[in-house]
Amino acid sequence: MSAGRGMIGAVDVDFEARLRLWDARKHDSWTFVDLPTDLADEIADAAEGVSRGFGSVRVEATIGTTTWRTSIFPGAETYVLPIKAVVRRRESVEAGDVARVRLRLVDVDGPA
Repeated sequence: MSAGRGMIGAVDVDFEARLRLWDARKHDSWTFVDLPTDLADEIADAAEGVSRGFGSVRVEATIGTTTWRTSIFPGAETYVLPIKAVVRRRESVEAGDVARVRLRLVDVDGPA
């Protein structure tokens, strides 16, 4: 997994990550990617005061040519991003594949 450079200041994150099934819900095919751990603190700081239920942060996510609105959720070491089935189908990715992900935090102001 690799993070992009200089994007957290603009409240954008660009990285590659392997899609994985959520262990507790494997039979439901819930699929996620883990955000790079080195960005977790920066995202938490940027989202302070605007996080929602369960510490979630609203984002606009893009994989390939597909962009959608969702939330990232705090995990043990970093945030996790759910990848919708429609996105996986459109972009021909599934659990075990590596995808380039771009996130833009929603409702979070970038630098002035």
